[in-house]
Amino acid sequence: MEGEIATNTDLAGPWTLVVPLKPLARAKSRLAPVAGAALRPRLALAFARDTVTAALSCRAVRDVVVVTDDTEAGAALAALGARVVPDEPDSGLNAALAHGERTVRTERPGAALAALNADLPALRPAELDRVLDYSAAFPRAFVTDAAGIGTTFLSAAPGVELRPTFGGPSRARHLDSGAVEIVLAGIDSVRQDVDTGDDLRAALALGVGPHTAGHWAAGVSSPDR
Repeated sequence: MEGEIATNTDLAGPWTLVVPLKPLARAKSRLAPVAGAALRPRLALAFARDTVTAALSCRAVRDVVVVTDDTEAGAALAALGARVVPDEPDSGLNAALAHGERTVRTERPGAALAALNADLPALRPAELDRVLDYSAAFPRAFVTDAAGIGTTFLSAAPGVELRPTFGGPSRARHLDSGAVEIVLAGIDSVRQDVDTGDDLRAALALGVGPHTAGHWAAGVSSPDR
């Protein structure tokens, strides 16, 4: 039910993931040239649904908190088992993440937290589990995106502030902040976020989840996309 923390079925995972999501009408604007105006918001939601589904399947994940003001997206992600909280700051990505962090740690001060992008449609649970296991050795750790510029994942150990600086060249900012970069091999699905047509093609090559695959297949065959 929306408003209650949804948990992984075995309750074994120590991690809470915070996933921010823009209102769908504004999401993934750089995909418009390849997706069209009608398909673009549907793809943004499909990316988030595949991301949350994979995250909730991870052994190391206790629960997923989605921060969004989009009612359609919120309902869809709550139905998958995520807790949805409103983006009360409404001041961008990092403010949304900080709000999610406060929400979780007000209830569970000792929670291990990680911020995860909502646009990882090829995400593999086993790869995210490896990232989370590695992160547990450090106060803060992050995964850079496939382009080597941005960030797709940032963790904070219990009692450690997340201090997110996502957006643009965030890899450099997270390094400067003292977070450890995770350079494991074989975590391509955790790195492959989707902002552009080239990103989408790369994610499709890795193999996307069923929501993205279905909307993309239907959308590319539609004359109204």
